[in-house]
Parts: sequence; C-alpha cells; structure tokens
Amino acid sequence: MKKKKSPVKVVVPLILAVAAAGVGYKVVNRYIPSKEVMDGNEYFGTSGGEDAAVVLPDRLEQGKALVKDGTAYVEYATAKENLNDHLYKSDEEQQVILTTAVDIIKLPYDSNEYTTLTGNGSMPYQIVVSQDGNVYIALDYLAQYTALQYSVEQEPLHIIINNQWGTKTFSNVIKEESVRLDADIKSPILKKEAAGDKVTVLEQEEEWTKVLTADGYIGYMKSKKLSDSYEEQVTSDFRAAEYTSIHKDYDMNLLWHQVTSQDSNDALAADIQDVKGVNVISPTWFSISSNDGDISSLASSDYVDTAHQNDMEVWGLMDNFSTDIDTDTVLGTTTSRENLEGQLITEALNYQLDGINIDIESLPEETSESYVQFMRELSVKCRNNNLVLSVDVPSPYSFNEHYSQKELGEVVDYVIIMGYDEHYVGSDAGSVASLSYERDGITGTLENVPKEKIISGIPFYTRLWKTNASGEVSSEAIGMDKADQILSDYKVTAGWSSETSQDYAEFTDEDGNFCQIWLENEASIEEKMKLVQEYGLAGVAEWKLGFERSSIWDVIAKYVN
Repeated sequence: MKKKKSPVKVVVPLILAVAAAGVGYKVVNRYIPSKEVMDGNEYFGTSGGEDAAVVLPDRLEQGKALVKDGTAYVEYATAKENLNDHLYKSDEEQQVILTTAVDIIKLPYDSNEYTTLTGNGSMPYQIVVSQDGNVYIALDYLAQYTALQYSVEQEPLHIIINNQWGTKTFSNVIKEESVRLDADIKSPILKKEAAGDKVTVLEQEEEWTKVLTADGYIGYMKSKKLSDSYEEQVTSDFRAAEYTSIHKDYDMNLLWHQVTSQDSNDALAADIQDVKGVNVISPTWFSISSNDGDISSLASSDYVDTAHQNDMEVWGLMDNFSTDIDTDTVLGTTTSRENLEGQLITEALNYQLDGINIDIESLPEETSESYVQFMRELSVKCRNNNLVLSVDVPSPYSFNEHYSQKELGEVVDYVIIMGYDEHYVGSDAGSVASLSYERDGITGTLENVPKEKIISGIPFYTRLWKTNASGEVSSEAIGMDKADQILSDYKVTAGWSSETSQDYAEFTDEDGNFCQIWLENEASIEEKMKLVQEYGLAGVAEWKLGFERSSIWDVIAKYVN
C-alpha cells in the first residue's frame, strides 16, 4: 500500500515555485525596455490649432509660440530672454519697441505696420500679435535683427530655433533606437531614430546621451547605439548693426561741477583758474522736472565758450533728484521717455555741448528694464548727433545689480563708477571711499564693461562724523582745506590708516561729540589714481569742483595724460 503524501509537502514546493517565478519575472522585467510611446501633444504641451511649442538649442519651451495664418510667432518673454534682449514691451501703449545700434523701431500690437526714426513701413503679416493675454512677435521679422534660423514642424506643431553658433557636437545613429524622455529604459519613448540619422549631442555620459533630433525632440538615447561624436562649425551670415563708441585717444580727466544757479555758471572762469589737466567738465545743469519727461535747465552758452577756451569739453549732467517726479513713471512711459530724450538732445545741440552725462540714482528695481531702454534709445540719438554719452553708476554690489552694467556698457561711450558714499548720511561713521571700496568697484565693473570704457569716479570731499552722548550719528560733507582747518583748530594730527589708505583722526569737540574723519588728500588720491593706472582704465572723474586744493591736480597728472 502506497503511503499517502502530506498536503503540506505538495503545497510548499508549489509556493516556492510560484515565488521563484514571480522573482524571476521581476528580475527579467526590470531589464525589459518600456514600449510606451508618449503622446506628442503631451510632450510639446500643445493642444492643437495655432498653439505651438518652441524648441531652443538646449531645451523645450512648451506652449510658447503659435503659427497664425502661416506665420510663426514666439511669445514675447521667450523672445526677449532667449533671442533678442533689445526688445521692450509696453502693454499700456500697446506696442513692442526693438532698439538696434542705429534705430528705434516701434511695432504696434496686431498691426502690419511699423515706424522707425526715419519713416514708416509695413509687412505682409502682423508683426506683433496679442492673443489670449499674451503677446507674440513674428520670427520672420525678428530674424531681420537677430542671428537666428528656424523651421516649423507639424503634428504636433512646434518651432525649432537655432541661435547658437560656432562649434557643435554631433553623432550618428548606428542602429534604429528609441529616444526616451529620461535616461531610463522604463521612461516613455518620444520617437524612433533610424540608422544614419544625425543628432545633436547635448550631454554625453557612458550609458546615456542627451540629444536633440533633427525634428526637434530632446531626449536620451543609449550611448552604445550612437557613433563616436564629432564636431562641426555652425555659422550664420547675419550681421547686426554695430555699436560704435566715441573713444578718446587720451586719458579722461572729468570734473563734475555742481551748478545751482546762473551765478555758478558765471563764476566758472574764476573757479577753474587753478585747475590743471581736466579735459571734460560736467555741470549739473539738467534735472527731470515732471513725470511727462520735462527737464529744468541751467545751460549757458557763455559757460560752454569758457570751458572750450580752457580746452575742456562740456558734458551736461542730467539727474532725477527732484522729489516731484516718479522715475518709474518717467522712464516706463514711452511718451515721457521720448520727451526726456528729445529735450536732452535739443539742449545739447542748442548749447553746442560735447556730451551728456546721465546720473540717475536711487533707481527702483522695478524700473531697471525701463532704465536700460532709456539708455539704449538715448544712445542711438547721441550716436546720430555725434554726442558722447556717459552714465554714472554705483559701485556694483548685489543690492544694485539692477543698474545692469553689462547692458549699459554695450550702448554708452563711458561708464563712470561713483566710487564714493561707502558711508553716507544716515549710515554708521566710516570712510567715504576706502581704497578697498574703490578697488571692489573697479574689479566688479570690469566683469561687465571693457576697461577702455570705465572711468573711476573719486571724491574730493570727506565727512566729519559726530557721535553725541546718546549715540546718535550725524555728518557733513566738507572739502580738503576745511578738513585740515578743523584738525588745526582742535590741534589734532591725523595718522595713516592702512585699512582705508587714508589719513584718519578722531577728537572730542567743545560740545562733547566724539568726532571722526577719514581724509581725502594728496596721499589718498594718489592711491586711488594708482588703481586707474593698474587696471588700465579710461580715466578718472572727480566730485566735485571746489572741494579740492590746487596741489591735487599735480598728483592726478602723474597718472592721466
């Protein structure tokens, strides 16, 4: 009689077999590539109709374009950030402005027409389209002023744009292979590439290579399915209008002159009788006086004649110091901005000025784009009238990056660093311009502006700081001779501070105030001038006429010719 098998002995091997099969399946499945194909509209973020995606040389921008009546358009922000940053949009005035080195082109929304500085024109398509709350610009029009090439791919609708030129890396597909969304065999397939297809290599690693296909898909392919990479030159025959600059063949020595009345103008000859080596004087003649872009003016023909007779060019300064105006409104409104530009050019030509100096301070961050646009537009008008355009900028720190030194350096003739106010009214006591502060301002600006365009602005003044018994700090700006006189009155001798490269003194006045002063004198000015020479800058600018003593000019003359 056969012995009956126990049910347990039968079930256990069965469970083990099933478990082993399950484990085996998981192991095998782990190495089986996914066959899932991603929907093209999902990948490109399109929903049919006119909506299109933008494929840039290194990334996909979903839903940032449209194709309307056969014309390809790119959304404004995408165009400005990636293709041409000289675009400026005003929803209030319903237009986009394209500024080149020689022209200012206005492109009204939903119109075939445009205006330039010299006339009007039209295209057979709407140049700028406003649709569903977005603004788009025609690529055909933009390509006239931008180094770009593009093609339109259908189903799904997307636009492939190339605006990167030079050496690019390519590879060829060895054998038909999938392009996947991510570097993972389980990632969905975007498309198949056939043997011999050429792809642009974006990133290359041992197992996976990130590629851009000829029809605009960016994804990953197995590296072993691609040939060895190779490089080719990709070129464009586009040539943009050149930004020309007025560049003097001598070192600049600019002296700011604070003019507050006609009497200040009349006293010029007497005020400059001890001045040596200055080749530009910049009077503070112009100030924005209304939100419509009007300016007040103290310009004087006699002043210009006197300056020219003393071999000095005149660069009239314009500021935004009036408390009655809002800088954002003035610069952010096209009609006001144009009025401001027009008045400055008119004054410059009427009084035969040699240049314009722009001194816009306390610039709000939100005004940065409008400020740059103002300088771009003004640069075109100055260039067309052979006027030197210079701009005063603060020493570059994170809190004033919105002054956009790089953009300014492209369009103006000279960028003047205001290398002072390291300590100022309302701050703690300290140097107005320590040497390290000057150096930091120069090296920071050199990261964005060519050295031949940089002028180092230095102070002829210092501050007398007073701290009272309650710890309250106050200060006043004083010139060199007055500072020396105060020390003499209190019988105090200043000593050299290696920390600031200035003479420093402290004392207690008759009111019990603790007084401190960091002097600007021949020794400190010479250290600052050494920086101008060390970095090969275009020259120096001094604030301001009247705060110096005559011996200072001999020091400066050693470093500028």
